[in-house]
Amino acid sequence: MRISEWPLDERPREKLLARGVTALSDAELVAVLLRSGVRGKSAVDLARDLLTQYQGVTHMLEAGAELEAIKGLGPAKRAQFAAAIELARRSLQEKLKENAALTSPGAVRDYLRLRLASRKEEAFVCIWLDAQHKAIAIEEPFRGTLTQTSVYPREIVKSALRVNAAAVIFAHNHPSGVAQPSQSDELLTRNLKEALSLIEVKVLDHFIVAGNQAISFAERGLL
Repeated sequence: MRISEWPLDERPREKLLARGVTALSDAELVAVLLRSGVRGKSAVDLARDLLTQYQGVTHMLEAGAELEAIKGLGPAKRAQFAAAIELARRSLQEKLKENAALTSPGAVRDYLRLRLASRKEEAFVCIWLDAQHKAIAIEEPFRGTLTQTSVYPREIVKSALRVNAAAVIFAHNHPSGVAQPSQSDELLTRNLKEALSLIEVKVLDHFIVAGNQAISFAERGLL
């Protein structure tokens, strides 16, 4: 049955307008983005299939080019997904700039998961903070391969001086899906901490993002 044939108060778009976004399930929200289904499947059915295939909202929205293989997901729908995830990133980035990072750890984690979770190669992110620990710049100075990236402390120090940072939160992803910090991760963090201490920039945390996990060095006592 097409969604247009459903009772009015059960249709996702009408339900959203009448009761607000929190009244909708993940599949219903995705259906609003899709706008239409495919032959034999309503937009909600298609949304459920996508959420199951990609194991949740984040991976589905960030699947990017992979969505080209899904029947019924043309350029317009893929563009809508890309716009939705980018709006979410920008919203969280604004929160980081408005609030001290240490008082909004959830926003930091959510932002990093959205930025790094689905990346196929390793990437290293610096969230530079002012003296009140509000974000003043977010940079991605290094990218690598599927298994590693090279991070140079000298370049990190130069970036800290350029943006006049007082503190920093580092993050990188593990495309393998294993969130545990390696010995090289710990060594890199110590080297960066020592280098930045010479210019009085404090390393507040280093996150490793793998899938939906974001592991904190600070919480594990590794800083």
